[in-house]
Amino acid sequence: MALTVTVTVERWPVAGSFIISRGAKTHVDVVLCVLSDGSVTGRAEATPIYYEGESAEECADQIRQFVAEHPKLDRTLLLRKMPRGAARNALDCALWDLECRKKNIALWQLARLPEPAATVSAFTISLGTPSLMENHARQAAADGYTLLKLKLAGDNDHERVAAVHRGAPAARLIVDANESWNDLDIAAEAAHLAQYSVELIEQPVSAGHDHLLSGVKLPVPLCADESCHTSADIEKIAPYYDAVNIKLDKAGGLTEAIAMARAAQAMDLSIMVGCMLSTSLGIRPAFALAQMAHWVDLDGPLLLAKDRDHGFRFESGRILTVDEEN
Repeated sequence: MALTVTVTVERWPVAGSFIISRGAKTHVDVVLCVLSDGSVTGRAEATPIYYEGESAEECADQIRQFVAEHPKLDRTLLLRKMPRGAARNALDCALWDLECRKKNIALWQLARLPEPAATVSAFTISLGTPSLMENHARQAAADGYTLLKLKLAGDNDHERVAAVHRGAPAARLIVDANESWNDLDIAAEAAHLAQYSVELIEQPVSAGHDHLLSGVKLPVPLCADESCHTSADIEKIAPYYDAVNIKLDKAGGLTEAIAMARAAQAMDLSIMVGCMLSTSLGIRPAFALAQMAHWVDLDGPLLLAKDRDHGFRFESGRILTVDEEN
């Protein structure tokens, strides 16, 4: 199938700033990929994985070059010939969207995923002083968010988690250590955090240092993020983690993300579906996959100053389906 492609880099301001242990972001650059067969158009968005060195312009150039070299695109070809990452995600999801529109069926039906229902999403509390994080948590709880995700840094984490718990005592908590606990007593850290309704700890150690988790008995399950990119990594990380965070930009598209979810289920790992900073277009395919997940973290559009028109609607901490929006 010979297709034409249009690739655009867009910049979307963040609401305030998005702060993690690696630094602060005041905007996000995304890649908009539009595929057309002359009569039907498919669209998708991807966010470069900045902590792996990707940039929006480089991803856009990668897409243009791949399409020029492979005019007859399909999802199987992408998996065989294109490396994982945001560029492949944009092309893969645009192909899914194009096929859905040509066949006039929903993505979940085409991908043979569970029918979508309103889904609770985590809301991220950016890294900050304990008092600031407490205030943000209190506001999030007042806005109806029942699942909060905290960004941590390895120092003063106890105070930060305690502060968020004070601000939102009824909220369920996920903590994202962002690879910052290599030098800490992980068992002691987890035991301390368990008292604050923390139900998941994400990526406590640096990718490649997962052996530090070997034999550690914890009261809170661990979730792999940076340590697990594709389905090929599932078996490798399974001895150290209880769950895996699947992100389409990291996996390189919905096709590989579905394979990751199936592989995780086969290894008895729980599934979390997450995202990078993005608009609603970026999380649309992830929302379809999120129906397989135990935890959902698709708050990317909520962290922006403005979303795309006709984006997802969030209500009481849930992402609403199209039927519920009308």
